[in-house]
Amino acid sequence: MKILIFGYQGMLGHELVKVFKNNNEFTLWDRNEIDIADQKDVESKIGDLKPEVVINAAAYTTVDLAEGEGKEISYRVNGEAVGFLAEACKKNDSILIHYSSDYVFNGTNKDGYREDDQLDPINEYGKSKALGEKLLKEIGPEFYLIRPSWMFGASGKNFVETMLNLAEKNKEIRVVNDQYGKPTYARDLAERTKELLELKKPFGIYHLTNEGVCTWYEFAVKIFELAEVKIKVIPVTSAEFPTPAKRPAYSALINTKLPLSKSWQEALRDYLIETKKIRN
Repeated sequence: MKILIFGYQGMLGHELVKVFKNNNEFTLWDRNEIDIADQKDVESKIGDLKPEVVINAAAYTTVDLAEGEGKEISYRVNGEAVGFLAEACKKNDSILIHYSSDYVFNGTNKDGYREDDQLDPINEYGKSKALGEKLLKEIGPEFYLIRPSWMFGASGKNFVETMLNLAEKNKEIRVVNDQYGKPTYARDLAERTKELLELKKPFGIYHLTNEGVCTWYEFAVKIFELAEVKIKVIPVTSAEFPTPAKRPAYSALINTKLPLSKSWQEALRDYLIETKKIRN
């Protein structure tokens, strides 16, 4: 299969390369190779390459900066650029795989969100991702729109590493205990993405996370338990850590279309083994 991956140097991009590397013809592009927010560049390069599958793992993910100086670029990369990719894929009969976010929902539903629930983002990052979804669906190439949440992986900054780094310098830490979601291991997400393609699942929207809902506090406690790090973890409210961007309180993504992934606790253990934080 002839596959083009955007954002291959990112956390998810690294994992996609690993899981798709066998028996596929690869083209890997990142910011140095293409500006996905440049419509002419996208049309020209995808038109020349004519890939069977385009995987867009490129994104602007600095949520708080998107409320200010990063707002314009977040809308260009997470929103408008998705439309450019969709147009190019439709023109060249390429399948487009695009990743969105749990932040497209407002976080008021304690029961979580299904794939077809109405979007209602509460911050600029979420609005930029919602724009990308809107353009993708309107333009309508053959697509898989995948929503993960709370992603962690071996390549790039993530909550797990942040917690372990803080533990090296502090005897106690305070962690938010009133935001609920589902952690997603980037390796598992990449493997589930491959599964969608190989099994030729129907095109559309999929929620792909590891299973089980937790708060950031509960996530942190499990990190330290598995890594055998002794530190006092104090649960606090979001009000103690005010941020420019408002976060959804409940953003658990419900998977109604595929067999469920393994639990986030199992995925966390796999990650800690992979990164040699613990032994198998």
